[in-house]
Amino acid sequence: MSSGVEAFLEYITIIKALSPKTIEAYRHDLTELETLASGALVGLDSASIFKALSNIKNKRTLNRKLSAINSFLDFCHNQHFDSKTSKFSLSKLPKTLPKYLPFESIMSGIESIDRSDWLGQRDYALILFLYATGTRVSECLEVQEDDIEGEWLRVRHGKGEKERYIPIAQSALAAVRTYQRNCPAIKQRTLWLNYRYEPLSRISAFKITQKYLGVSPHALRHSYATGLILGGADLRVVQELLGHASLLTTQIYTHVQKHNLQATVLECHPMAKVMETN
Repeated sequence: MSSGVEAFLEYITIIKALSPKTIEAYRHDLTELETLASGALVGLDSASIFKALSNIKNKRTLNRKLSAINSFLDFCHNQHFDSKTSKFSLSKLPKTLPKYLPFESIMSGIESIDRSDWLGQRDYALILFLYATGTRVSECLEVQEDDIEGEWLRVRHGKGEKERYIPIAQSALAAVRTYQRNCPAIKQRTLWLNYRYEPLSRISAFKITQKYLGVSPHALRHSYATGLILGGADLRVVQELLGHASLLTTQIYTHVQKHNLQATVLECHPMAKVMETN
């Protein structure tokens, strides 16, 4: 790893306070690019960078790496490591609606959970909690007992270590309390535990939501946001609840809103049922 990349990683860790997972993603992408380019990225010409990326076919992966390079080169220019400014354009990606489940599908899926023991109660509570709070799976799994304050969740480990508060639905709180009462490891501060009474992993959380709903935990975050938007929530309120740094990130849900409006018109408006005639 070059000294330039080391300085950049130190900057985003201490000054920008990005999450450990984000920092690790930058570390991986930038060191991989230095390996492919057979040299430090500082001062490397555009042709060499494009050559290093030429075998990447997936546009999302390519965009992630280009974004990492852009952030790194911008840092180098601001720190006077490099006199020239370079910015690589990202590939255009087709706009897709985020995958989400309607409320009825979620409730129908979790009704099949056997809640006769604490593990089943945990699975039921976890799914309801994810859907009721819209938290990222990493945020959810880091919740501790004292992070639930009455009917509010305090998210202490959001992206950029930004703290936020989210109201929790009564039904989700009740499910969490039932799970807590019956979990044998009552002295553990971490809320979500596996069968060995250790903190639940991301893979285990994925297996739980996949088993009962056929989706990832992130789809429940999309379902939370989509339900709010379709219910008429203001976009900035949704941004705050989701912990998005930019409103541009939240605006993907306006496509869901437009899609819903179009579907409603096609289903309900009398002219939509009239055959087109010449």
